[in-house]
Amino acid sequence: MSDSLPGLRLLQLISPNLPTGAFTYSQGLEWAVECGWIQNKTDTRHWLQSVLEHSLQTLELPILLRLLHAVNNNSHAEFQHWAQWLYASRETSELRNEEQQRARALLMVLKQLPDSEQWPELENWQTSLRHCQLAGYALAAHHWQIPVKDLLTGYTWGWLENTVAAAIKLVPLGQTEGQSLLYRFSTAINAAVKYASALDDDAIGASTPALAIASSLHETQYSRLFRS
Repeated sequence: MSDSLPGLRLLQLISPNLPTGAFTYSQGLEWAVECGWIQNKTDTRHWLQSVLEHSLQTLELPILLRLLHAVNNNSHAEFQHWAQWLYASRETSELRNEEQQRARALLMVLKQLPDSEQWPELENWQTSLRHCQLAGYALAAHHWQIPVKDLLTGYTWGWLENTVAAAIKLVPLGQTEGQSLLYRFSTAINAAVKYASALDDDAIGASTPALAIASSLHETQYSRLFRS
């Protein structure tokens, strides 16, 4: 049981049942469907592939890696730097609000865990933890001794699962089509983690203009199911 505990903790961290509200956000997907950019499974796959290649593996994953490195080395300055970098990279009001809201929800969850009093960072590093949800993931991975590759893979899978769930409601896709997309992206996730792990600091950043446009237009969309 002791050997499997980090894996179980990771499953808890990326579970859709984690009360951070991940299921309430579509990250621009709702507008992309509304305006006709995404109409079927193929369009959804292209959207997911673009976000994975030009945001997840070039921004979120390398920053998550650096946040974990910072907490492993007890470097508050480095931790704060990368948390601020991620928040500054969110291009719209909705995406920044999502980052803050999910970060604060995760911080609340971590503070209520039985061993939270043994995590001094929950109090001392609150500024970063309240603005960047990846900061909470990194802190939890440090205390639960989750291997870095497992953390990056698990985080990416959580993003994929939430986005596919949104697509099933919005496009709409059938449950079987959704499972087919999840299966198809398994190897792509492994490649993304490998790519992100080798990325230099100067290469970190996202290039997803369609997502940014969709997110900004979603802010005034008349009828919405999702918060972004």
